[in-house]
Amino acid sequence: MRAARRWVGSVGVTVCVLGAAIGLSVSCTSPPKLDGDALILRGQHLVATSGCDDCHSPKVFTEMGPRVDPARRLAGHLAGSILPSVPPDVLGPERWGAITTNDMTAWAGPWGISFATNLTPHPDGLGLWTEDQFIKTLRTGLHLGFGRAVLPPMPWPAYSQMSDEDLRAMFAFLKTLPPIANIVPQPIPPQPARTDAPAH
Repeated sequence: MRAARRWVGSVGVTVCVLGAAIGLSVSCTSPPKLDGDALILRGQHLVATSGCDDCHSPKVFTEMGPRVDPARRLAGHLAGSILPSVPPDVLGPERWGAITTNDMTAWAGPWGISFATNLTPHPDGLGLWTEDQFIKTLRTGLHLGFGRAVLPPMPWPAYSQMSDEDLRAMFAFLKTLPPIANIVPQPIPPQPARTDAPAH
């Protein structure tokens, strides 16, 4: 990654030098580093367009289907929600890979059951996190950058390709949300395979 950045940087310098040498008008300044309101607005756009609400926001059900519950946006899977039972012998190789609750805040798959995290700045969510921990989590796929694995369906490999500036912006926006008390359950490990399951 660092080598790629050095290569891109050297190409940029080369273009600037050559452009100036042959009299072209080339902008050779880096884009200004975002801060304050501009950083938060960038983060708001990224959160809205990156699918964060799909899993991390509880839903209300309308005639048009599920919609984000504005009073609990990005609060994660609601504590105390009753999960439907996972049908036996549905998940696995050559079967369904995952099933989800109606509001898509809990997912079951070969990894067990995962619950969407509270992304609001309450201590139950990101309130005690630092920007560095947030970025490391999305870079490594490990909780806080060193803990347990971040489980599917969280697409952290895609987010890991975002720039530090974009991840900073997302974190800055999330810190502006109303803090919502909601302790999301810990993941449930996969259940052992049944020995009496019919052969397929």
